[in-house]
Amino acid sequence: MAIKSLLLSFVSIAVLFQTSQAAAVKRVACPHSTHTAINPACCSWYNVLDDIQENLLESECGENSHSALRIVFHDAIGFSRTKDFGGGADGSIIKFGDTELEFSANAGIDETAADLQPFADAHGKTYGDIINFAGAVGVANCPGAPRLQFLAGRPNATAPAPDGTVPDPFQTIPVILARMADAGFSPAEMIALLASHSIAAADEVDTTIPGTPFDSTADQFDTQIFIETQLRGTGFPGTGPHQGEVESPLVGEMRLQSDHNFARDDATSCIWQSFADNQPLMSQKFAAAMKKLAVLGQDVSKLIDCSEVIPIPKKTTVTPHFPAGKTHADIEQACATAVFPDFPTLPGPAQTVAPVPPQ
Repeated sequence: MAIKSLLLSFVSIAVLFQTSQAAAVKRVACPHSTHTAINPACCSWYNVLDDIQENLLESECGENSHSALRIVFHDAIGFSRTKDFGGGADGSIIKFGDTELEFSANAGIDETAADLQPFADAHGKTYGDIINFAGAVGVANCPGAPRLQFLAGRPNATAPAPDGTVPDPFQTIPVILARMADAGFSPAEMIALLASHSIAAADEVDTTIPGTPFDSTADQFDTQIFIETQLRGTGFPGTGPHQGEVESPLVGEMRLQSDHNFARDDATSCIWQSFADNQPLMSQKFAAAMKKLAVLGQDVSKLIDCSEVIPIPKKTTVTPHFPAGKTHADIEQACATAVFPDFPTLPGPAQTVAPVPPQ
């Protein structure tokens, strides 16, 4: 009898726990919207989500989603731990666009800044918030991507970031790593951030071939960037037709000089290689580095977690592989402590990579 009573007590406790958990996640209807929210303070962001997906990002992993992610980095990295400048992720690249968009490292960002500003103004959001929200939503449109955190409530920027804070692809690895360290990022976090190049394309490195992707699957957040950059190129750093470019062995694909060097430098080559066959690790490390980037210079205690508004990305349909016509023999081994993993080769003739179409 005592055992029966004890069991009933455990059942009662379990029911109470489940009931309390359900109450904790109770959603409320958002006004003037079909959405519901766990935190009512996040309701207005659902309106921004609907607007930006329909009228800018088109709910796809296309050029505008790629650009939305790019501007997050270019805005936030204008920050220093050792010098008195930069507000970090504060939207200064929009608010003080007349200054920052003239920097050579920000070439091409002006279009994205001009696209995002009306959404911020229409919905009463700060530029720092709209940049980080659009970046998180843009990433979520790409299959295989992690669901990024989004915190709202950044105050408006009060000053522009100085020139020289955004790394350039033609700079040496020590110079880039020193700049990133000054902003608070380790070499491992730098490589994690470069997972963004799996859904990136170049417009300004060579303006005659806009939309040239950095890997063969620019519509998927996958590990191909870490595989294809390790293939032997047809040139050497600095020998591409434009500054900051190394010729890729794949027709239609662009390889940044900095990516080429990161994949081969003693300080980063093994980190680079570790992502080649490990999609979960790449996604986890990218999400952690982006979480840090998105709040540079901000007082996190004053921000509201509205991550619930960010869509849940689909799973990628791509498994790691060598492009058609390439095998493990084409890999330029760089990591001294582990052999580059082997992958199947896609069937067919040598692969030509298609450009990312404009939106």
